[in-house]
Amino acid sequence: MFTSHQSILKKMNIADFIDKNAIEIPERKSIICSDSSGEYTTYTFKEFHLRCNQFANTLIDRGVQKSDKVLLFVKPSLDFSVLVFALFKIGAIPIFMDPGMGRKNLLHSIKQCRPDIMISEWQVSVIKFFYLNIFQSIKKTIIFGKVPFFKESSFKKQSKESSALFTNAHMDEKEMGAILFTSGGTGIPKGVVYTQEIFKQQTLMLKEMYYLTPQEVDLPGFPLFSLFTLAIGMSSCIPEMNPAKPAQVDPQKVVKNIIDNNVTFAAGSPAIWDVVAKYCIDKNMTLSKVKYLVMFGAPVSIELHEKLIKILPHGNTYTPYGATECLPITHISGREVLEKYKEGFLNGAGVCVGIPLKGVEVKIIKISDEFLTSFDKVEELEQDCIGEIIVSSPTATSGYYMMDEQTQKAKIYQGHKLWHRMGDVGYLDKEGSLWFCGRKAHRVELENKTLYSVPTESYFNQHSDVKRSALIRYKEKSAAIVIERHDKKTHFTSLEKEQFILELKKVAYHFSELDEIKEFFFSAGFPVDGRHNIKINREQLANEYGK
Repeated sequence: MFTSHQSILKKMNIADFIDKNAIEIPERKSIICSDSSGEYTTYTFKEFHLRCNQFANTLIDRGVQKSDKVLLFVKPSLDFSVLVFALFKIGAIPIFMDPGMGRKNLLHSIKQCRPDIMISEWQVSVIKFFYLNIFQSIKKTIIFGKVPFFKESSFKKQSKESSALFTNAHMDEKEMGAILFTSGGTGIPKGVVYTQEIFKQQTLMLKEMYYLTPQEVDLPGFPLFSLFTLAIGMSSCIPEMNPAKPAQVDPQKVVKNIIDNNVTFAAGSPAIWDVVAKYCIDKNMTLSKVKYLVMFGAPVSIELHEKLIKILPHGNTYTPYGATECLPITHISGREVLEKYKEGFLNGAGVCVGIPLKGVEVKIIKISDEFLTSFDKVEELEQDCIGEIIVSSPTATSGYYMMDEQTQKAKIYQGHKLWHRMGDVGYLDKEGSLWFCGRKAHRVELENKTLYSVPTESYFNQHSDVKRSALIRYKEKSAAIVIERHDKKTHFTSLEKEQFILELKKVAYHFSELDEIKEFFFSAGFPVDGRHNIKINREQLANEYGK
């Protein structure tokens, strides 16, 4: 795939993209960062490149070496991406974890990946002393941000005096580039090994998917997305928001950033854009410069596509399908969803996520919870049959760091060819489009049939009082639905509950397995993942309501 680029990039450090941009578009803005007052600070690509070199030299002076695993606990800021690319220049391996994954998962993940260096805000360096056994592999801690009572970070002060000349480490395409942790939505978070080649291929695929050029301006609702857009040469506007709580974003600040900086490309969790869409519709505002609004992390509702397209007079929504272990796989526009697939979505067909991208292969196989290390053990299904989704792609990662059992469970080997098991279920239609039907772990197997979360829930979600619903296993061999209402109401009289359930069943009368739903429960608010604030934790709901 992308053969025209491969020979050029074969022995390239991912940070070479930044050096190239500094030569070709030196005066174009790279990073634009807003603060609480609404003011913006920026670096041009030339300034970004020189500051990267200064950071790299300072990191080496502080003891960071090639192949060191570097745990990052640094807030999104003007210098966050500079720091990451400085680590790439050295050939060090940044480790990215979501603070939203929860304390228990966070500590487990740190102990499991055994970092050599930690770069953090001062608060984290203090917390480290309460968990010495967890952080025992760390031989050096570097405080990145300001410390109370000091005018300036000592790291940044030293960097200003460091040389702005640096030669990037020679990196083989198969060398480890970073470790990115999954959100842990259906289990413990896992450290995904990214190579230099995977980073480069993802950058090129995203560039070609959305026809991206240095003339585009990006607003990354998910901080790591800016690494790709900066490599392409786009300006990246860092929004003022807590990346661990995207659903709590201040829409006024996001919209101001988009308008002030003529943002053309925006990406992030549907939770962000739901808040922004409501704000714009209430204020009768449009985002006239935005051409691409990309959402990922969970299925996007028909209603959200419709809201956003109202405020994008010259743009479109897009929903790429993928996972930390392999992305992107497919993508589709919101306008295409509404024109061609809305009826199917509302009638339990699942969510159409589009045709696989060039160079990406998707197969549907018989669902199994067992290890399938060899392709000989795979039973491929015909079109329109729901099964487990597996993918072979230039961006498919080879495994999880220091988690051999989890790697074996997620990978299938066909000679030299690697297939990644997405952990999702779905099917391919006669046109070759992939339909997503939910997580494999969220299916409910009954005596003579299996219910899948996304198709089942789509019926009940159409009731005007329902914000979202969740299919869960109920008393071992039955199924139930948990409802979160817009008004958060959970307590009803017997008559009110009976009436509301009748209304739900009336809305879902097309659902052929309606009789299999044995109970309805009501939650004031669903537990969701920390990364996107959108993936429903159905396991937690099942533990609470399904016993």
